[in-house]
Amino acid sequence: MNFCCQLSWVNPDHFLEIAPIAEDHGWDTIALSDHVVNPDRIEAKYPYNESGERMWDHESPWPDVWVATGMMAAVTTRLRFFQSVYVLPMREPFGVAKALGTCARMSKHRVTLGVGLGWMSDEFRLLGQPFEQRGPRTDEMIEVMRKLWTGKLVEHHGRFFDFPPLSMSPGVGGEVPIVTGGVSEPALARVARLADGWCPAYLSVDQVRDGIARIRALQRELGRERRPLSVYAACLDAFDLDGFRRMRDAGVTHLLTTPWLFGEGKVDYSRLTAGASLTEIRDGLRRFADAVIAKL
Repeated sequence: MNFCCQLSWVNPDHFLEIAPIAEDHGWDTIALSDHVVNPDRIEAKYPYNESGERMWDHESPWPDVWVATGMMAAVTTRLRFFQSVYVLPMREPFGVAKALGTCARMSKHRVTLGVGLGWMSDEFRLLGQPFEQRGPRTDEMIEVMRKLWTGKLVEHHGRFFDFPPLSMSPGVGGEVPIVTGGVSEPALARVARLADGWCPAYLSVDQVRDGIARIRALQRELGRERRPLSVYAACLDAFDLDGFRRMRDAGVTHLLTTPWLFGEGKVDYSRLTAGASLTEIRDGLRRFADAVIAKL
């Protein structure tokens, strides 16, 4: 199992100190979350809270993931970078392919793209993209970006994007792994058809195991059963060594966690969006490495 430190709601001024500490203590990946803006009032309902209210406010930090990735990659040599998750369909594919491809190439291929379809329709409208078509648009964007990353002359004639032969140079010079989120049947089908991995949210270990089994069944139908499948997850019923072992046995390859929330045998989720001091983050990274990473 690999260990991914989630930097959601962390002050980005701390990132360049956090990344080398994580690398030195056995962490595999830094995971970043994504929003462009956060309107004070929105019409959309947050799907992971019964009240429909967001867990954060307009002052919570959401730095640009590609700028942050490039900066942290420059002060590390082994650490990988992932988005949990990047809202792909509220962008256009050319700018994303250029920024992400540059990060991947200059970091010596230490970037994995974590894709989410998004839930905040208000943000889609602000960015001028169609919220209702985000599923099929995401599928086509992945196809377009993979073409552009080759650095060769490519063309595309699809439902949402149509362009004659062109190139985006330089090419990435290798693959960019793509991990997609979601737990619906269309989401699992997208993983099986297009992705290299799955990133579910707010599931139990058994639900993750069932989701992996369904993805594998769909892959067999498509002749993709031999492809490796990465699974990035944080499970609702796994928060200690035994729970993490159950996740590993279920097929989770990458544990997503916020280590400074762990202490004295419990997890304090009430502090998730409150922000943490650099000292708390530094101590949490080291403590979790000794208590968990070293043993798994």
